[in-house]
Amino acid sequence: MRKLFGTDGIRGVANIYPMTTEIAMQVGRAIAFIVKNKNARHRIVIGKDTRQSGYMIENALAAGICSMGVDVLLVGPLPTPGIAFITTSMRADAGVVISASHNPFQDNGIKIFSHDGFKLPDELEADIEDLIFSQKMAALRPVAEEVGRAKRIDDAKGRYIVFLKNIFPKKQSLDGMHIVLDCAHGATYGVAPYVFEELGAKVTSLGVNPDGKNINHECGALHPELMAAKVKETGADIGLALDGDGDRLIVCDEKGKVVDGDHIMAVCAQDLMKKRKLKKKTLVTTVMSNMGLEVAMKNMGGKMIRTQVGDRYVVEEMRKNGYSFGGEQSGHLVFLDHITTGDGNLAALRLLAIMRKRNKPMSELAKVMESYPQVLKNIRTAGTINLDLVPDFQKTIGKMEKKLGKKGRILVRASGTEPVIRVMVEGESQKTINRMADELGDMIAKAKPV
Repeated sequence: MRKLFGTDGIRGVANIYPMTTEIAMQVGRAIAFIVKNKNARHRIVIGKDTRQSGYMIENALAAGICSMGVDVLLVGPLPTPGIAFITTSMRADAGVVISASHNPFQDNGIKIFSHDGFKLPDELEADIEDLIFSQKMAALRPVAEEVGRAKRIDDAKGRYIVFLKNIFPKKQSLDGMHIVLDCAHGATYGVAPYVFEELGAKVTSLGVNPDGKNINHECGALHPELMAAKVKETGADIGLALDGDGDRLIVCDEKGKVVDGDHIMAVCAQDLMKKRKLKKKTLVTTVMSNMGLEVAMKNMGGKMIRTQVGDRYVVEEMRKNGYSFGGEQSGHLVFLDHITTGDGNLAALRLLAIMRKRNKPMSELAKVMESYPQVLKNIRTAGTINLDLVPDFQKTIGKMEKKLGKKGRILVRASGTEPVIRVMVEGESQKTINRMADELGDMIAKAKPV
């Protein structure tokens, strides 16, 4: 059983276990212990999103790292993929992101990148937990000149902006394009508007005034309706919505219709297939992706592979078998030829380049895939629910799956980042799947925590 780490690092309500300064300091010490080599001076990058609690966790992590004789490079608010980029470009030994991604502002989290910009595998996260709870580091305390130092890297945003702009084709520009951009009052507020404006677009910015408490609040990738309404109001060509730490992208077309990660992946996969740059003609996604995406890939002459939920598992599958592109319905898109993790800004640039090249609006491009009716319910729980102990729950799922046949599926899973059980039902009839999802949701809501 994991004690601290979930599907995407450590996450919880800030200042309540496990997201306390005490744990953060110990995490910092453990990361430093793992990367440290007696023959060299080592450095770890720390970045964060715009949450108020980021200050205390940043200082605790930095103190823990320095106490083990490793130096800290502080980059301040920067998107998660930007921290992965800075970690590799500065040849640091690790990168740490302080963010709870799409969660509300009172939550916070810690995500860790290795020196190569990839998130740590489960085994290394288990090693960190062991170091923290076994007290193996207790006697290891460098002194005098061996104590680590911390310094700020003031040009980190500029470096990342240049990197992103270089992704966009040199022979193209965004001149004449009107973009509505929602930064969710998160880590992209000081990056994304500059990227698209400097490439020539007219940008109507939303969610660019963080106050430490408004991150993700009724805006961004989780609430694309704000972006969609602004697109219709202004007559913009497209809307781009990012989440709090900038690793997700959800868009809307010129008519204000929301386009999720599955459709964005279909558009980008089709482009890569035509260029013969989709390695092994394979798209890697998760069990949450719509069956329509699988059909679209088959129609293109490619195939789709599913992993468990979490962009880190998508990336692990890509690295293991030599694939180049993958992502999640929620908007994580990973272009492994360019970066090591999901990047909402990079994905947007790839999508805009396709629009420019094909001279087609988003509404036309999105027709490459037709979604099967799908419903997703999130049931918040007061504690851990053992679904195997819920009376008749598995039996009910079995009957529903038999009725859906090969034209539908049911997925029930616990979230790895919040106390929520997610119920997803897919099928040919919206009415049928709504009824099934409601029934399963009611059974979970009535169940007693173990």
